[in-house]
Amino acid sequence: MQWETVIGLEVHAQLATKSKIFSGAATAYGAAPNTQACAIDLGLPGVLPVLNTEAVRMAVKFGLSVDAHITPRSVFARKNYFYPDLPKGYQISQYELPIVSEGYLDIDLEDGTRKRIHIERAHLEEDAGKSLHEDFQGLSGIDLNRAGTPLIEIVSKPDLRSAKEAVAYLKALHALVRYLEICDGNLQEGSFRCDANVSVRPVGQKELGTRAEIKNLNSFRFVERAINYEVERQIDLIESGGKIKQETRLYDSDKNETRAMRSKEEANDYRYFPDPDLCPVVVAPEYIEQIKHELPELPQQKRERFQNDYQLSSYDAGILVSSRELANYFEQVVKLSEAPAKLVANWINGELAAALNKHNLEITESPIAVERLAGLLKRIHDNTISGKIAKTIFETLWNSNHTADEIIEQQGLRQVTDTSAIEKMLDEVIAANPQQLADYRSGKDKLFGFFVGQAMKASGGKLNPQQVNDLLKQKLAG
Repeated sequence: MQWETVIGLEVHAQLATKSKIFSGAATAYGAAPNTQACAIDLGLPGVLPVLNTEAVRMAVKFGLSVDAHITPRSVFARKNYFYPDLPKGYQISQYELPIVSEGYLDIDLEDGTRKRIHIERAHLEEDAGKSLHEDFQGLSGIDLNRAGTPLIEIVSKPDLRSAKEAVAYLKALHALVRYLEICDGNLQEGSFRCDANVSVRPVGQKELGTRAEIKNLNSFRFVERAINYEVERQIDLIESGGKIKQETRLYDSDKNETRAMRSKEEANDYRYFPDPDLCPVVVAPEYIEQIKHELPELPQQKRERFQNDYQLSSYDAGILVSSRELANYFEQVVKLSEAPAKLVANWINGELAAALNKHNLEITESPIAVERLAGLLKRIHDNTISGKIAKTIFETLWNSNHTADEIIEQQGLRQVTDTSAIEKMLDEVIAANPQQLADYRSGKDKLFGFFVGQAMKASGGKLNPQQVNDLLKQKLAG
């Protein structure tokens, strides 16, 4: 039987506010345990939550960026369940009336096509604390610093059909919240994580299969591996005569498997009811218009502009706009170097990206600042150096504070463009290889590359490649 995978994602993005959603406690990451949890976060008797308006602004900003409906009057509810790091015994969230609903995000697939993923809702809620199991022998510790941290939970419709599509959607969403500056997107710190609802059904069947929810995935690689494992598990189970249970599962990255955690709760299990301590959130049309005018150029818009203005391929533009910082770096290098955009894109997506990946650095941490890379590409563009020599200079740029011009002068790397000097060197190379010359003239055209290589080797790579090719063709034909 042929099976179809159906995936919906629930993404939790921690909002980049300085204080929590219902209290004035700080949200900074890395503080000592339980030093950033106040009486409101702990739910002590007599305390009252007060809504953080910045969290509302960020939620509206997100909603507008995905062409969603902004609910004029949304309501906070209490979601009741017990968990050791949920001190109140309930989580303040939104249920029937979320602040954002019915949006979409377009994603680009590997085959070059674009697919629309519908966003059912995005609602505001508070985070729970964190249980710590590693540092205590036979015990668990509770750190409530994260309790009350503002989240926006973004729930997609079950439009995704593979693990790769899920990752593409997640990456697009990750880039978007960072462009909007509403979330730092740090997966390692848990400020961007997701739950994946996965089911399978026979191809052609409209009814959805029973789903399993994989909780708290905080890396793109783990999302792909966990979904692929779960799909295979469900198909194997059904084909062997078993039935899928609706349950919550955890992904073990060491064993690359999912395992049952608990049966999946339904909405009525949480006994949602409006929080009596919080007023409804009323968002005026003028407020929405104001925020709409504050929206930055979004990833898809920037990608289309890069393709149109810089004549870049969809692939190159897609890489460059994957982060706002990388896109800004590219545009600054183009402006300062005055080099062709394609040359700049090739170097940023090639040499620079490889070096950053090797050292596990972000573009903001690059030891080669915009001005220094621009200086290198300027010298390639004006034929001061060849592309081959530029790669050697790049390594020195990475490991020093020198500019490209300083390195070129110190190491005598300036490209030879004098025609008479190039001709002299070519004559010497041809004279030194009479047998290859005879073979070339007898029809072995591939030996042309041999002569080019010998000339470049003799010059230490300093000859202008185009001039070498043009002059060599004339001489070899002679």
